[in-house]
This record gives sequence, structure tokens and C-alpha cells, in this order.
Amino acid sequence: MQISNEEYKQLKPLLFSIGYRMLGSVADAEDIVQETFLKAYQIDDEKIDNKKAYLCKIMTNRSLDVLRSSKYKRETYIGPWNPEPLILQSMALDPAEVLLKREGLSMAYLRMMEHLSPNERAILLLREVFDFSYSEISHIIDKKEENCRKVFSRAKQKIASVEGESLDYEKNQSIINRFIEAFQMQNMDTLLKLLSKNVTLYSDGGGKVKAAVRPISSQPSVLSLLYGIIKMVPEDLSSELNTVNGQPAIINYSKNQIHSIISFYICDDLIEEMYIIMNPDKLPLK
Repeated sequence: MQISNEEYKQLKPLLFSIGYRMLGSVADAEDIVQETFLKAYQIDDEKIDNKKAYLCKIMTNRSLDVLRSSKYKRETYIGPWNPEPLILQSMALDPAEVLLKREGLSMAYLRMMEHLSPNERAILLLREVFDFSYSEISHIIDKKEENCRKVFSRAKQKIASVEGESLDYEKNQSIINRFIEAFQMQNMDTLLKLLSKNVTLYSDGGGKVKAAVRPISSQPSVLSLLYGIIKMVPEDLSSELNTVNGQPAIINYSKNQIHSIISFYICDDLIEEMYIIMNPDKLPLK
């Protein structure tokens, strides 16, 4: 298949977006994008009616292969698993090209993907995030349209708990800023107003650094853990509020490197979940 430079620039962000949302890994998505183009170059043009659809088919099916093979790794992962954070500044592409759409990009959404089977994940993303028709999806994953509709409906029910997530960037930024200020001032009244009573914290160290090996739930437990962590951070630790996975998040730095990232799931103006990524394998070098 002949692919011009212009076609490559236009299609690469779409393929990356599919792979990243499927796998929750920047590195794996980038690798599969390159594999997809290499495989496409080996295909006779006469056999291809639609380059975009064909490349999406290769990308999706290769992602499904990786997803199925990595299931064992997920089961042996030490502690909670959080998706690899996507920091726009760390990407070489224009942010608008990387994201295409903000839907289906948040940490909460990507974590919820873990509750879906590989096929459910693929069909949900292709339909809800990328607006593919059921006819197109059926050709991409080689299933009948009727089956695709049923799988989509089932997947939607499974992730219904994140349907109320706020994607209002400015409002979420304001809530997180208030949380940071209240936390620094140890203003418990404000903290309790910002945190859901059932707030849950997922701390991902991957066995590489010290982190909670189970999710921590309830206001007292989460705050106790956070204040415990703050006592052990490096003296040179600095923080900033930046964009991670299309939403405001806290990025912590130490020794000119990213030390950890804290993302949030906000619903009805309350912080319902927090995700701390400390596994060095998931953190960008800068």
C-alpha cells in the first residue's frame, strides 16, 4: 500500500488514539502504529478500497492481540494498575492531533476499560469515541453488525458508572486548586466538602516503588495516606497543575524528573477517585 507523507500525518494520530485507548500505554500504542504502517506497506494497493478503514482494522486487531497476551501481566501486576499518563507536552505531535477527541481519554474512563473484554473495548471505542458505523466496525473486527450492536450495548452498561464524569476543564481545575490549597493548609472542613464520602485512591507503584498495594477508600483513609506520603517525599519536590489525559492533574518533580502524577475523577463537583502514578516505567523522563 502506498501511503503519502500527507496521509501518514493525517492517519497516524487516529491510529495512536485507538491504540492508546485500547491499551492504556503510550509506548505500546506507538509501537503498534509503526507495525501497522510497516504491514500496510507490504499490501497490494489493488486489494485496498479504503486506506483509513484498512489501517484502523490492522491497528485494532493488533491491539486486540496485545491486549489478550497482556492479560496475564495484568493479573500479576503488583498493586492497582493505572493507565500510563498522556502528557501533551511530552508528545511530538500537535495536541489537537494527538487527542482528536477528549472523550474516552480520562483516567477514569481508561481504568473502566479494564472491566471490558477485548472485543467490548474495541467496539465501544470505535463506536462511541471514533464514530465508526456498525457496518465499518463489523468489517474491522470481523463480526456481524447485529453482534456489534449487542456488544456495544453490553459494554455501555458496564461503564455506566463513569457516565457522570465531569469533563469541564475549568471547573475541574478550580476544584483541584481548592483541594491543593486546603490540603496544604490542612483545612479539613474544605477537604471533606471536596471529597466524596466514598472517595477511592489508586496508587500505582508497579512494585518498583513503595505504594499502597490495594485501593484506599473513604475520606479518613485517603487523607491519612496522602499526609503519610507527603512526609516521605524528597525535599526538592515541586508541583504544578498541568494537562494529563485531557484533564487537569498534579505533576510532581524531583531532581528535574517527573516523580509522580496525580489525576482525578470528578463527578457532581466532588472528587470521587484519585490516581497516583509512581511506577517509573510509566512516567515520561521529562
